[in-house]
Amino acid sequence: MTAASETPPAGSGAPVSAPALNAPSFSPLYQQIKTLILRSLQSGEWRPGEAIPSEIDLAARFKVSQGTVRKAVDELAAENLLLRRQGKGTFVATHAEEQVQYRFLRLASDPSTTAQGSTQREFLDCRRMPAPADVAAVLQLRPEDAVVEVRRVLHFSGQPVVLDDIWLPAPLFKGLTAERLSEYRGPMYGLFESEFGVRMIRAEEKIRAVSADETVAALLKVAPGTPLLSVERLAFTYGDQPVELRRGLYRTDRHYYRNELS
Repeated sequence: MTAASETPPAGSGAPVSAPALNAPSFSPLYQQIKTLILRSLQSGEWRPGEAIPSEIDLAARFKVSQGTVRKAVDELAAENLLLRRQGKGTFVATHAEEQVQYRFLRLASDPSTTAQGSTQREFLDCRRMPAPADVAAVLQLRPEDAVVEVRRVLHFSGQPVVLDDIWLPAPLFKGLTAERLSEYRGPMYGLFESEFGVRMIRAEEKIRAVSADETVAALLKVAPGTPLLSVERLAFTYGDQPVELRRGLYRTDRHYYRNELS
């Protein structure tokens, strides 16, 4: 049976029954299969780092061709939600993976001024507070809802380079403390994923130039008025739910912001 002649998948053990696809009638079949796989990821049927069933097994489960499943999996892999490993299968991507954990950090050292060195994190504060109005609006919260506010400095080769202010919906991050953040050896998103069940799957950023005020200048060890790069990032989990607002100030005297366009 070719993909063009297949009917939408029905039941067959899917985490959500196939008739409830909530997809337009003109949606390609592989997109409908992608939706079902996403629902399984969101429900936690397959956890970060775990292997998902083979394409043959998924094709049997959804009653479609293997080619249709492959196209859906290809898209999820391109979106960094799944990770193919040659000869081993396909796995749920995790921020603990070396090639994934820093995909949201676009800062690179300028080889003409400094060598790439180790990264250290210094957590200055972690507190629960009512959401400021602008933060609540971006995170789709009510103004009286609680958030966890985190402030940290990233040091590269011993030099402070990034000052981050981060806001998280408090109900999703109960028990998060500066001590816990400092103790965790992996990336911050890895902690959110493994201990709080919140996976960041995509982000939007706004970038502009600003100058350092006295407080920021002291933390980043630059002169007041020094030009900085302001990067505001809104990170989303499944279902396009915003779960993190991050406002970072970057020194660019020895580093630059790197992106790949395709």
